[in-house]
Amino acid sequence: MHEPANAEQTDVTPTSEPEGRDASAGGATLSRRVVLEPNDSVRLSALCGPYDENLRHLEERLGVHIRNRGNEFQVSGAGVGADAAVALLHQLYRETATRATIEADFVHLYLQEAGVEALLAQSVGRAQAAEGVEETRDESSEVVIRTHKKTIKPRGGNQQSYTRMIRSHDINFGIGPAGTGKTYLAVACAVEALESQRVSRILLVRPAVEAGEKLGFLPGDLAQKIDPYLRPLYDALYEMMGVERVTKFIERNIIEVAPLAYMRGRTLNNAFIILDESQNTTVSQMKMFLTRIGFGSTAVITGDITQIDLPRGERSGLVNVLHVLKAIKGISFTHFSSKDVVRHPLVQRIVDAYAVAEAQADAAQDKDRDFDRNAR
Repeated sequence: MHEPANAEQTDVTPTSEPEGRDASAGGATLSRRVVLEPNDSVRLSALCGPYDENLRHLEERLGVHIRNRGNEFQVSGAGVGADAAVALLHQLYRETATRATIEADFVHLYLQEAGVEALLAQSVGRAQAAEGVEETRDESSEVVIRTHKKTIKPRGGNQQSYTRMIRSHDINFGIGPAGTGKTYLAVACAVEALESQRVSRILLVRPAVEAGEKLGFLPGDLAQKIDPYLRPLYDALYEMMGVERVTKFIERNIIEVAPLAYMRGRTLNNAFIILDESQNTTVSQMKMFLTRIGFGSTAVITGDITQIDLPRGERSGLVNVLHVLKAIKGISFTHFSSKDVVRHPLVQRIVDAYAVAEAQADAAQDKDRDFDRNAR
């Protein structure tokens, strides 16, 4: 969307500690004056949220203090936090041009560490352009996935890189904790490829292994047993294509949902194949799946190697493939971390806490082994 040259104004002046708030340890405390144009009360109300909820959310996460009167905002805080708050205010205000409301979870997406870094880089680029400094074009900022019902913008460097890799490689691995968008973005890329006729069908595949559940006790055949576990993929498809269209495509086999066991013996040409929860494949199953890929096809394999539900002693095909295929050209690996989580802020902390606990448990086991070895 074209923006007037004078759409944003930011004045920066050094000051003492923000009123009613201690200076944080991110650099010298600054006070920044931000004027958002156009002065639209409806858009400003959407930006601030009910009872200024969105502003309070920014304050809490960035360690700043925000005051506003109309379209004029005063941001006080340490340099890095103030920079991030200013960039976020500008970006969120732009979003109000096309969004009637700005929800708390939408603000959270922009508050993720990677997203804030990208916004700060864009803010610096705009400042350089305003001063006549030549700006290097950032390809990652232009990554957008367009589907029939909605446009998806990958958040942060990892999601943007992941999307670019999927578009340029035939086989792609997205590895990381839950909530990082690896499966959702894979489905979005699949829908985009189908609607632009780069592929003729979509296949959604998943191994028939679950955490603690016994599939044999569920009613129906194997496809019906595994169907509920593919619900996240269905939900993403419904969001991007609509329920009626997805249902019609499933009936016509343009979209196929299949357990991994059904892949043996097939060759998949001109298809977009997503293997979800791949940490629960065995080494032989992963090899079988990867050798199904035919001409004109794209495969995306997603998984979280910290949540393997295979029987004890069975090696994960996803863990194995990291070593076997790491040097093969034409295959991409994108590793997500807790900072890429785009769910509730607590999810990121939970992921980090489990990682620390598992590292401590591994260290304790190694220490016990060394003690036993020395005792002998």
